[in-house]
Amino acid sequence: MAHLPYADLSLPTLAPLLQRINAERGSVLHLYQMLLHSPPLTEGWLNFMTAVRQKLTLPGDLRELVIMRVAMLNSAPYEAEQHAPIALKEGISPAQLAALNDWTSSAAFSPLQRDVLALCDTMTRNVQVDATTLGAVREHLGETQTVELVATIASYNMVSRFLEALHIHGADAR
Repeated sequence: MAHLPYADLSLPTLAPLLQRINAERGSVLHLYQMLLHSPPLTEGWLNFMTAVRQKLTLPGDLRELVIMRVAMLNSAPYEAEQHAPIALKEGISPAQLAALNDWTSSAAFSPLQRDVLALCDTMTRNVQVDATTLGAVREHLGETQTVELVATIASYNMVSRFLEALHIHGADAR
């Protein structure tokens, strides 16, 4: 159960945001039910995460690969539950999802995916990234998509930290 109660979604002041979240996300997930305690935060979060998820040139398979890895590294099961179906839809194989915990020992990942996962691990565990790790990704993706990848990894670290600090999980009752 979440450490705080979820926001009261019946408040009339939340109606415009609820409509937007439903339109963009299909439902008001627990994450947004908690964020709605602060409508300005919710609006900014929604704008930013919509850009990260839907407006970047970074391929969807790489986006979802790092989201799943961040969730794993940060022990954020809700994030993984929400993104596993999306990862599969974006082209990550079930075998890759199964091997993600020990990706360095797996042959399931391409050289690009291995470089992306190395960057994800370094950013998530150590924050600072050496030039060699970043350069390997840049060789594959160029500058724009490298920046987008770094921003995606950073933003989903933010998401998992928010989820886990407040103990937001999929099994929570509303």
